Parts: sequence; C-alpha cells; structure tokens
Amino acid sequence: MRTPLFLLLVAAVGCGTSSSKGPTAPSTEREQPAPVDLVLLTPEKGAADVSVLQPESGELLTRIRVGEGPHEVASAPDYRRVVVSNYGKKKPGNSISVIDVPAQAVTKTIATHDYERPHDLVFLPEGRLVAVTVEEPGALLVIDIDTGEIEKAIATEQRKSHMLALNPDATRAFVANVASGSVSVIDLVTDTLVAIVKTDAGAEGITYVPSTEEVWVTNRDADNVSVIDGKSLTVIATIPTPTFPIRARYVASQNVVLVAAALTDTIYVLDVERREVVRKIQMPGLPTQRVSTTERLFGDKFSKGVVPIGILLTPDETHAYVANSYADVISVLNLSTWEVERLIPTRAEPDGLAWGRP
Repeated sequence: MRTPLFLLLVAAVGCGTSSSKGPTAPSTEREQPAPVDLVLLTPEKGAADVSVLQPESGELLTRIRVGEGPHEVASAPDYRRVVVSNYGKKKPGNSISVIDVPAQAVTKTIATHDYERPHDLVFLPEGRLVAVTVEEPGALLVIDIDTGEIEKAIATEQRKSHMLALNPDATRAFVANVASGSVSVIDLVTDTLVAIVKTDAGAEGITYVPSTEEVWVTNRDADNVSVIDGKSLTVIATIPTPTFPIRARYVASQNVVLVAAALTDTIYVLDVERREVVRKIQMPGLPTQRVSTTERLFGDKFSKGVVPIGILLTPDETHAYVANSYADVISVLNLSTWEVERLIPTRAEPDGLAWGRP
C-alpha cells in the first residue's frame, strides 16, 4: 500500500458568475464532504485498476485490479457493490467487473461477448440489474450481476452510444450517441427504442432533470447543451457552453446542472429555470505534480489542460468531486461557496467516480 495521500488546500481558485471574477481563497471552515462510512472509487484509464480513497483525508486505501482501460463506475443503491466498465484501450474491451466493496475485491467479471466497448453503467432500483451502454455495436444492455447473464440487448440504432441517464422510476433510458449527435430513448418496460432525438455534434454527457422532466445533453463538438422535453421528446432549448462540454450532472438541491468543459478546464453552473450559465469555476491542477499525457485519449487536444470529466455529488449534495483526467487529480468543489476546497492526487487518468460502503 502506498503512503497515504495528503490533502492540499488550493490558494486561489477562479469562481464567479458567467463573467469572470478574481481568485478567491478557500474557506477555512468546510462541511463534511461525504459521510464518514463511504469511500470514493475511481477507475484509472491509464491502469487496469480502481483506486479506493478515503474522501475526507484523500488516503489511498487500496487498489483493485479490473480489466483493461476501465472508464466508468456505478454503485448499487446500498453502496456495497460497484460495477466497472472495462472499455479497453487499443483493443476493444468486452466485460464489466463487479466489486464487493467490503471485501475490496472483484467477485465477478461478466463478459459482454460481441458487444464491445462497454462504457456507462447505471444500477436499476432493485440493485441486481445494471444498464450498460456499449459502443460497438450501439446498444443498451441490461445485465444481471448475480447470474452474470445479459437479460436484454436493445439496439440504439446510432453510433458510439456512450453515456446514460434514467428517469426516476427507471422505465426509460436516455443514451447519448457521440458519433451520431443524438439521444436514443429506450422503454425499459417494453424493451423498445421509442425515439431518436437529434441534438448536435458530439452528444456525450447526459443528465435527467426530474423537476422539469427534461434531459440535458452536452454536445462536445458543438460547444453547447441541448435541453430535451421528456414528454414530447423534442429539443426545446440550446445553451452555449464553450468549450468541449463533456459531462453533465443535475444538482436537485439547487436546481442547477453542472457541466464539465474539458478544453477550458472549467465547470459551468447552468440554472435550470433560466437555462443559462450563471457561474464558471476553474479546475486547478497540482503545481508540484508532473503528469505525462502520452497515449491519453484526445492527447492532441488536451495536452495543456487538466481536463475535468467525471462529476460525482455527495449524497447530501453539499460537494461535487470532479475527476481531472489529465492532471491525475480529483477536485473537491463546495456547492455553497463555489470554491475548490481540496485536491486529491490519483495515479493514472481518473474518469468515472462512485461511492462505496465498506
């Protein structure tokens, strides 16, 4: 086990409204960012493992070996089990790993067979079935992690099906298709493709907004966010969010959507009611940490930035943990002060984030 990772306070972090403000120092008083009985898990794309961290201290508790090129991770409703997509690197991956969090071990590796490049995962409410996007060919799988069987395989009829959001009762799945610039809407009761909604180029990040029954989609190549009406399944608004918006996460307590913009190392805060950017928070890196970006995804685009991607909220929604993939660091963002309070170093290209209960 490696020496525990210490916490680093950020001396100055840009924070403000849509017009930039000067740097502000982090508050000396902070709320507990996560319940003490939870641990933070992050797959590291540059290594075939998942790091398990103590979220308050940043201590590395263990590393768990999974498949090649792990990208996304999701936790069961009780946080005791976590699933990881083994996306692969140069060679496409075709499996997911099931981690027993208390045991700190992989208990099962489930093959997706001819469905390659599994990516996003979401547990269905009962905690046994997991919805998984696969890129080759574009499809949504429903996998029973107890039996290891693929129970459903529903074609998205689009290319590079990547990220996933469910409505609150998990009867509908919304799949963002990067190469097609669209969202596939799938009925999980009838196992049918209901609609294909055209958004814009590079549709990738996606989040469901229950307060308005809307689906918000980040179009990374068009530098905007599409707002889809969940009933009519039509785009009802487009919000500019430069540059390369890659992930989205709804914050119910504040009725805002957080958007990670990878090329500008920024988290945008979008007001749901006003449908506009109300804050921009710069994601910092560690000045003492040297990171090689050789052979990383989008290396030609992102070699000079920290590249925020994955966003995970604490269960009480007081903080957001942001994986900065090209800085090998996780930023802890206070959602009251809008300041980055701490940085947690990781090892090799963090992306997805999830909670676990040991």
